[in-house]
Amino acid sequence: VQLQASGGGLVQAGGSLRLSCAASGSIVSFNVQGWYRQAPGKQREFVADITSAGGTNYADSVKGRFTISRDNIKDTVYLQMNSLKPEDTAVYYCNAVLQRPGRRTDFWGQGTLVTVSS
Repeated sequence: VQLQASGGGLVQAGGSLRLSCAASGSIVSFNVQGWYRQAPGKQREFVADITSAGGTNYADSVKGRFTISRDNIKDTVYLQMNSLKPEDTAVYYCNAVLQRPGRRTDFWGQGTLVTVSS
């Protein structure tokens, strides 16, 4: 399965963007799908994820501003980002986890750049 991230771009502070992560195959088998980001000079960090049961988790820095969702028919996961801040500037990567007994496999998209201007 390959993941294709898209939707990044340049936006002013306070604006919105929606990122998409399209899978080449069915996403229903994934246990968790999520988004991570990496700002220049920093380590990759967790942003949000959604389980196969629909449960969601968010980093404290994005709670109340970002919303993750998934469309099993379109095999796509979305990240709606509102009230963007300059500190949200980063390359955003989508991730999918396939968890089997004793084995975890992570899949990563290629990343999409989000730039928030002040």
